[in-house]
Amino acid sequence: MIEVMGQRQQELLRLLLRTKSGMTVDELSRKLEVTRNAVRQHLASLENDGLIEPGISRPSGGRPEQLYVLSDKGMEIFPRQYSWFAELVIDSIRDEAGEGELNERLGRMGERIADKLLAQNAEESDPQKKVEKLAEIMQQMGYNTGGASVVDGQPVIEADNCVFHNLAMKNPDICRFDLAMMSKFTGSKIDHQECMALGGNVCRFKFSKPSKKKSGKS
Repeated sequence: MIEVMGQRQQELLRLLLRTKSGMTVDELSRKLEVTRNAVRQHLASLENDGLIEPGISRPSGGRPEQLYVLSDKGMEIFPRQYSWFAELVIDSIRDEAGEGELNERLGRMGERIADKLLAQNAEESDPQKKVEKLAEIMQQMGYNTGGASVVDGQPVIEADNCVFHNLAMKNPDICRFDLAMMSKFTGSKIDHQECMALGGNVCRFKFSKPSKKKSGKS
């Protein structure tokens, strides 16, 4: 993500990455060789995007100096490679417990994340609203959904970016995590109609009411 920003903002963020304690407007101005007003404009824009935040005020000879630091969101825009570790974990579970147990664990993990998301968001009773909220959350997580739509009377989410893409290309079982998370969050049955890990252009998920279980007579 950082590559799509202007050069000055990239340089500013990298300076803050290297200086975890934070930097003042004057320090950034000297390092970037731009005016203090220019630095303030960049800081205002980056703070508005949630990438930086005010840190502590540092005592000085006169008025305390305000430090600026990277936010957690700002830290995450720098490249990080987790896929090799996740692949190692997936392979280890499969080798030790088998394919069935791997799918069970991925499903439980997805449901656990759904429980946390449900606790953080206002409960929706309307099925379409539930899917729309899920699409919004997935967008924030990086799936690039563009929101939810309705096809043949059923809610549909299409994602053209999978946050597990490299891992899923080698281990399609990872999709079990997504499916369990979506199902638990919306209380729906999920039809995974298209998958990028299997050659699709997008990942398409269709949501429908779960079939009612028949109760036996006692």
